[in-house]
Amino acid sequence: MLTGTVASQKGIDPVIIDVGDVGYAVHMPARVGLALVQGQRITVHIHTYVREDALELFGFLSAEELGLFHLLLNVPGIGPRTALGVLRHDASLIRTAIEHGDVDFFMSVPRLGKKNAQKIIIELRSKLTGITGDLPEEGNSESAEITQALVSMGFDRKEIRTVIPKLGNGKLEEKIRIALTLLGRK
Repeated sequence: MLTGTVASQKGIDPVIIDVGDVGYAVHMPARVGLALVQGQRITVHIHTYVREDALELFGFLSAEELGLFHLLLNVPGIGPRTALGVLRHDASLIRTAIEHGDVDFFMSVPRLGKKNAQKIIIELRSKLTGITGDLPEEGNSESAEITQALVSMGFDRKEIRTVIPKLGNGKLEEKIRIALTLLGRK
């Protein structure tokens, strides 16, 4: 996370956040950038994107948006700029579009064609929990891995959620074995 004061005028990408007299250029969804006011104190969840010729910061006001950004980046053919473009919409609208298979919703995003819009829907539909609409916990990727493994074996996500807190400490494989034992008793 990055906490500081908005140093650039609203609507400019990237937003400059002043942290202890050091300005950080942070790319944020357009709807967020437009709502910011110069001098406003802000805390953003940061994704650092590194490649050989660039180091960029992408910021989000909630952990949910950051988690959705990470899920979008895992879709083949979707880069950080396109994922940021998708996040110009509210997370609940994105979830609804994925659940309903709304290709046109995603095609309204610049640089996003029909094939990649379909990929987003296909890839993310299985990663969104259908009952509550919550995103998998990005902060605990081990729980997400365990959940994914058990779902692929045919177990229900609702049952899995009741078992995960009971797994204790240990290696991933050991936790999956314990979960299988607990799920087998139900």
